Amino acid sequence: MDAAPALGFGLSDELPPLQTNWHQHTRHQILYAIHGLLHLEVAAASWVLPSHRAAFLTAGTPHRVRCERSVGLRTVYLDPVWLAPPPWDCRVFTVCALAKELLLYAMRWDHRSSPHDPLLQSYFVTLGRLALEWSENDPLPFRLPQPQSDELLRATRLVRTRLASPIGIGDIAKAAALSERTLRRRFQSELGMTPHAYLHAVRMLAALERLADPSAAITTVALEVGFETPSSFSHAFRAFVGETPRDYRQRILAAPFS
Repeated sequence: MDAAPALGFGLSDELPPLQTNWHQHTRHQILYAIHGLLHLEVAAASWVLPSHRAAFLTAGTPHRVRCERSVGLRTVYLDPVWLAPPPWDCRVFTVCALAKELLLYAMRWDHRSSPHDPLLQSYFVTLGRLALEWSENDPLPFRLPQPQSDELLRATRLVRTRLASPIGIGDIAKAAALSERTLRRRFQSELGMTPHAYLHAVRMLAALERLADPSAAITTVALEVGFETPSSFSHAFRAFVGETPRDYRQRILAAPFS
């Protein structure tokens, strides 16, 4: 991709379940899963990208992606000569109707496209500038900060592996070998959130992934991510995502494989 003659182009992939190695590109990337659920990780954070979110990755940012089920990935590559690198490594933005059409239309140019195409440069420069604007204006939902210390790595690993079970602050502190007071302070200073907020975010992101499976009942998903009743799960999910689990599932499963 980095050696392609065109400074901007699109790449359409149908990915099987996989996890890539850490890698980076000399070009900016816009990652958009037209169907399925993509996990994106950079050094400082990780995101879940359902079909109405896209990520802008700054050139040179080490990253890896993972998908548990098949994903239709549409990637736009942009040379930094056209867009100065922003002061961040990755941002996620909402894919509005305009953004979706622009991202999909970008697939008409691929890595073999002529760099002398008179429309190519103007199209990708415009798309890149709009994507930067969307990234700057949109908050960063579906984001998990990545712990750096061994203590919080152990604590967050416990949270991720025991979603269906009741987990208290004492359990997390024990896994981290810290006092509860120190644990709260370390979560706030290292991750910018409380242990409870981290646990809640992990549960919601796990629910997003499970709801992408049409064979999984919503009640089952609720129990698997630690909620005692479907109603409490629905209330929490709506507050986090902005729609009910049923509406979210219907929308992502109805997304066209374009």
